[in-house]
Amino acid sequence: MTKKGGRPSKWDEIMDDSKLTLVEGWKRDGLSDKQVAENLGVSYTVLKEWKKKYPSFATAIKKGKEVSDYELENALHKRARGYYYTEQTITNAGEVVEITKYEHPNPTSLIFALKNRIPKKYRDKQEIEQTNKNIDITLGDYDGED
Repeated sequence: MTKKGGRPSKWDEIMDDSKLTLVEGWKRDGLSDKQVAENLGVSYTVLKEWKKKYPSFATAIKKGKEVSDYELENALHKRARGYYYTEQTITNAGEVVEITKYEHPNPTSLIFALKNRIPKKYRDKQEIEQTNKNIDITLGDYDGED
């Protein structure tokens, strides 16, 4: 798409399939839209316009972000539950051996996950529904003295 007068648009100058793959990768790596715009040499406003105007660009942004989001969710889930992992270490005899270790659940990750997955049950502010019925309480012979 060239602009009127035959001058190529910024899109035509910059974007091709390899750049779309690069944009998707940047989003997968966790870069913000502002950082992607900077890497492309365009303003954040131009990037937002391209997302609206070019479906292939919007798809690349979305696909990369989804992968990153799932990786973050999986990492949080793993930290909240605890996990086993292997690592190499050197013994006193100079041998390299693999050992299995256990990373205990992280309470902060667990709290965060529960508050977001089951907010009605785990949010900080609990909402309690209260219904009052008009109940007539008669004190009988009570005269206020003990």
